[in-house]
Amino acid sequence: MSRTGRKPISVPPGVQVQLDGHIITVKGPKGELSRQLPPEISVEQEEGMLLVKRTSDSPRHRAMHGLTRTLIDNMIVGVTEGFSRTLELVGVGYRAAKQGNNLVLNIGFSHPVVFEPEQNMEIEVPSNTKIIIKGIDKQQVGNFAAVIRKVYPPEPYKGKGIRYENEMVRRKVGKAGK
Repeated sequence: MSRTGRKPISVPPGVQVQLDGHIITVKGPKGELSRQLPPEISVEQEEGMLLVKRTSDSPRHRAMHGLTRTLIDNMIVGVTEGFSRTLELVGVGYRAAKQGNNLVLNIGFSHPVVFEPEQNMEIEVPSNTKIIIKGIDKQQVGNFAAVIRKVYPPEPYKGKGIRYENEMVRRKVGKAGK
């Protein structure tokens, strides 16, 4: 058995888990998430715990076992606590601002870059060089942060660009002058 898949998932009070065939729906204080489970995986609900089981020992079923358990656990954490990603802007004159719901980036292009947050997601700009993306779906928050970072990823010579908080950028030396 998979070490990850074997662990039971505890369901905190205030969270409702509903199983309907191969669709699992999790409702909590922050919102509701739903996901379709693979047909080879089954979920059993017992006394505030969820157990994820697989039908056979084939490599695909073993892989899906741990993945499914982690996805369900992320759904429960998302509707109770939520997820966040922090981005930093590094560069002279680079700044972020919030206009209504939209995020506006001025990062050295001839035009500002505007992002509209997806559903169940919010953007905070505590300072003009810091962006915090919050939401209940871990995958959605991570993908949105990656899309913003992709506009101007950190470059290796001066380190300018958009980077994750605490991301280490390996710097290159560049040309040596005479």
